[in-house]
Order: sequence, then structure tokens, then C-alpha cells
Amino acid sequence: MKNFFIKLLVLVLLASAAGSCGKFLDVVPDNVATLDNAFSDRYNATKFLATCYWGIPKSAGWNENPAMLGAFEITLNKDRRNQGGMQAALGENSATQNLINYWGSKGEFIRSLYAGIRDCNTFLERIEGVQDLNKYEKERMKAEIKVVKAYYHFYLIKYYGPICPLRTNTPVNASTEGIRVYREKIDDCFKYVMDLLDEAIKSNALPKVIENRATEIGRFTLPVAHFLKALVSVYWASPLFNGNGDYSGFVNQDNEPFFNQTYNASRWAAAVTACKEAIDVCTEAGIRLYQKADFLAVSSKSTSDTTLVINTLRSAVTQKWNPEIIWGNSSYPANWGYQIAAITRFEQGTSTPSSNTGTLSVPLSTVETFYSNKGVPINEDKTYPYAGRYNIRTGDDAHNVLIAKGETTASLNFDRELRYYATLGFDRGRWYGNHYNNLPEKDIDARYPKNRFGEYSSVFNPGEYNATGYWPKKLVSMNTTWRDANSVSEETYPYPDMRFADLLLLYAEALNESKAAPDGEVYQVVDQVRARAGLQGVVASWSNYSNQPQKPTTKAGMREIIQQERKIELACESSYYWDSRRWKTAIREQNRPVQGWNVYAAVAEEYYAVTTIYTQKFTVRDYFAPIPLDDIIRNPQLVQNPGW
Repeated sequence: MKNFFIKLLVLVLLASAAGSCGKFLDVVPDNVATLDNAFSDRYNATKFLATCYWGIPKSAGWNENPAMLGAFEITLNKDRRNQGGMQAALGENSATQNLINYWGSKGEFIRSLYAGIRDCNTFLERIEGVQDLNKYEKERMKAEIKVVKAYYHFYLIKYYGPICPLRTNTPVNASTEGIRVYREKIDDCFKYVMDLLDEAIKSNALPKVIENRATEIGRFTLPVAHFLKALVSVYWASPLFNGNGDYSGFVNQDNEPFFNQTYNASRWAAAVTACKEAIDVCTEAGIRLYQKADFLAVSSKSTSDTTLVINTLRSAVTQKWNPEIIWGNSSYPANWGYQIAAITRFEQGTSTPSSNTGTLSVPLSTVETFYSNKGVPINEDKTYPYAGRYNIRTGDDAHNVLIAKGETTASLNFDRELRYYATLGFDRGRWYGNHYNNLPEKDIDARYPKNRFGEYSSVFNPGEYNATGYWPKKLVSMNTTWRDANSVSEETYPYPDMRFADLLLLYAEALNESKAAPDGEVYQVVDQVRARAGLQGVVASWSNYSNQPQKPTTKAGMREIIQQERKIELACESSYYWDSRRWKTAIREQNRPVQGWNVYAAVAEEYYAVTTIYTQKFTVRDYFAPIPLDDIIRNPQLVQNPGW
């Protein structure tokens, strides 16, 4: 994306990559003369603004984003298990190893978030001295940097738990003891983040929309600030952070628990308010669910309504700056290297564009989370043949838009909701688009993977194969295409870190938790997301098709439904890792085999045999990452997370 702000960010990144940011917290300013130059005029101040954004973690990278592989929502094959993200997922992280380290990183592509906070503090201290910036520009920049600073603190909280809030930078002449800060109680950490966001919001300096998209796209706006406040509010109210008795023995230097030990129900009421305000602000800014009409406006082909809905659901994630995107990370976008790992091959080739082609794999645990086409879990649907889901079934006329007629695949792939087909690619499943000759007049002629051993989508070279037989299709832009049998041309898109469907489901969750029992208000919010996928409302679906028809009428039942809605709607977008931790469900859900099909089999009967690839383990310690040991040695006042 050609815009001045991102160009500046790239320049800053290249200039800073060789610099050191590994000192604990990096709080003592250096190169004061250089900083004076950085704030000498508008141009250099804008460059420093880009510096402050540089530390935002990369979502579209499995070695930078702990949530991508860390919950085994997606995995890589065994030949790729030495990737840092895979090692972390397999429990090989440690206080000395720090596989994905945002506390005190010295790496080229992962920067310490404390170093980013330090830059934010420097910016806020010095921006008033820039003479050729007008008051509006200064106030806007200060507000958005407070949001960036809140973002960094919040990321540290959800990843490490109690942190050391860096409210200001330590003066140059501070003693060594002055930089040996303490971890603070979790409530104080959250309150500081909320204070920053409230300051930014109440300043009235953030724009609702980016007017100058050519030069400012990617900067934080008022909807971003409100979304982040809603997200932080929901986290603060969630079980991991609200009355968490598991950490009663995790105490600070005063022998007081870092985590509050008494559940505070009022936090959910505050989350309801924050979510509703965020929805209102987003709506005023034109942010909403992406709909079929939006896709039709950019599509040159007519298809069946089924394919139209599937393509709409895909494009809500990958169409650049579409109406659903509250904020997309264009600094570290979903680029060629990310998408090539999510795409399949549609014909026999002689070489491949990347050794990672098609290696991102979706385990059966994720695959089975999606509803049946009746809009309820497949193990609850009275009409779904759950016991025979691993049997082989042949595609027919009724399913030809989704599964190639006359081809055999697993029964599991039939009669699922449309988000299943929008999210997943699979053996013999139609995959509309992404091929130079794959926009046929009839969508029943769309290409599809053939993944049994020796076929064109299967194992190509050692290490280059899909481990489970399912690809995360939704991560591939509709405009990314194979140019020929051996090369791919990608359309990069800003990774959608914040989108409206996520906000709606956060609101539904907060509403449900704040009430004695779910009501029409809760159902209406969830049903907005379901309706786009072509599903009936929650109450009707469970009443008509579930063997637990009363489930939506109880708070606990509706909680489970909302959690599954989030797992489905946000599947493969790295939300599940964080959600399962804040819900404290990871300990129950993530001690399991990671399974897929037998991708080394050449015939269907052997291919569709459930095969264990890894064994996933999760303990209480894994709710938070370890503080790097070298930082604890440098600052003995730090307390390590339990279990590490």
C-alpha cells in the first residue's frame, strides 16, 4: 500500500533493526542529541511517530505471533516443528529459551514492547517542542500515541500477566536502582491501560475516519481506541483476571496476591458499556459487518448464492480496508510468505514458489468446532450423522457447489455451515478463486484440492505438505492467484487485527455475563453474525435441531454458545489462543491429540483414517509466558510467573 506513513515506518524499521533494545525495559534515554533532531520539525516528528508504531506485534507470522500456532488451532507439519512458533506450541518454551519474547527481545523481527513504550513516552515528552506542527496535529498525535502505548501495555498483560507499567521514562541521571522496577498488581495494570485509553478518547483529538487514505492509512482512530477499550474491559472481567484463585500464592514484594481473589461482577457491566460505545462509534464511522452487496461491488463474476456467501465471508477478512475492518496491521501485513503457506496447489507442477507452500494445517479439533448446516454443534444436531463423520461419502448434485460431484471425501465435510467452506480448504472440496483459470462461469466447475499421496496437492518435497488435509483458506486473499503451475502472485492485505464481528461477539459475551439469564438483547447481537453466514437465530436453531433445546435459555448454556461462535467466526485468526486463556478453558480443551487425515495414504479408505500428529499439553503455568531469566538476573525485584 503506497502511503507516506507506512513508507516512513519501513525506513525506521530498516534503520533501527541493528539497534539494541535488549536492556531491561530500556527506560533510560540515550542519544539525546539524536532525539533533539528527531523532534526538530514536522517531518522528523512524523518519522518518530512511525517509530512508535513499529513495535506493534506481527500477527501474520508464526514465529512472531504466539497465538497463531500456540493453541494448535493451526499447526505445521513435523518437518517444520523446529520453527519457534511450533516449539512454543509443543511446550518447549522456557525462561532461558524465550521462543517468542516481547518482554526484552533482542531479535530483529520481535522488538521488546517496553522499548516501544519508551519511544511512546519520548514522543509524548517532546512533541510539544515541534514548532511547525499546529495544535490539532499535536493533540491528535498525542492521543494516538497514548492508544499505541495502551496497546503495548495490554499485549504485555495478556501475554505475561502482571507487568511493570512504564508511565514515564527514567531520567538520564537516575540511579541503577531507579530502573529496577516492580511488577504491579493486575488490577493496577489494567487500570493504567484504561486511563490511557480514556485520556485519548476524551481528548476529542482522534478522527473517526482516516480522510487522507493516501498518507495516513494504518494510523489509530477513535473507533480503534474504543475497540481496544472494549477488548480490555472484557479481558479485565474474564475469569483469568477476575477473582482467579489459581494464583492465590502468586504474590508481590509485599506478600500480596498479584491477582484479585474476589470475583467482581460489576466489571461485566463496565464491559457492556465499553462495547456498546465502541459499536456506536464504529457505526457512526461507517464500520459494520461486510455483506454480500460489498463483495458483489468488487466481483466481476456471478455465482450461486452459496458461493457468494462463502466469498463474502472470506473477503471480510482479506479484502483490504473493507467496511468491517476497524484496524488492519499494514506495517506487518499478510504478505506472500504468509499466504503461500495457506494456499493449496490446483494442478501438477514441476517446482514450487516456496518451501512453505501449503504447510499451514488445520487440525480436526478446529474442523469439528464448526456447526452443521442447521447452525448447531455437530455432536448436538439431531439430524447430523455424527457417529459416521469419518466415513467416506461421494459428492453428488446437491452438494456440487461445495464438493466435487463423483469424488469421495469424508462425511465430515458434508452438510456443514457456510463458514466451514469459507474458512477451510480440503481434499475434493471446491475452492473458488486463487487460480489463473479458476473463475468459471459456473461455480460447480471451480477447482479443488486432490491431496492423496502422489496427487497434485499432496506431499511435493520433504517438508512441503499439509499435515492434516485442511488448509486455512480464509487467510488467502481472493485476488492472490497461481500464475501458472509453479508460481503465485499475491495481493497483500493488512492483517485484520480488529474487525466488527469480533466486537459484536465481545458485546454479546459481556451482555450475557452481566445478566441473570440471556434475553432477546443477547440473542439479537449473536444472530447478526449468524445471519451473515446464512444461519437461523440461536433460539430457533437450538429449538428445532439440537438435542439440548434449552441451552440458549441459561447463562451457562449461552456462554458456551457465544464461546463457540467466537471460535467459528474468528477461526484461524489467532483469537482462540487468547480467548481460551482468559476464559480459563485451555486447561480443559488443550490437553488432547492434534489430529488430521493420513496424508501419506494414496487411496481414500486409508487417507480418511484419523491420524495423530502431535500430543498437545497444557498446564496452569501456560496461561502466561515466562519472564526472561536474564531480566530477572538483571533485576532481582522481578517475580517469575508460577511454574517457570
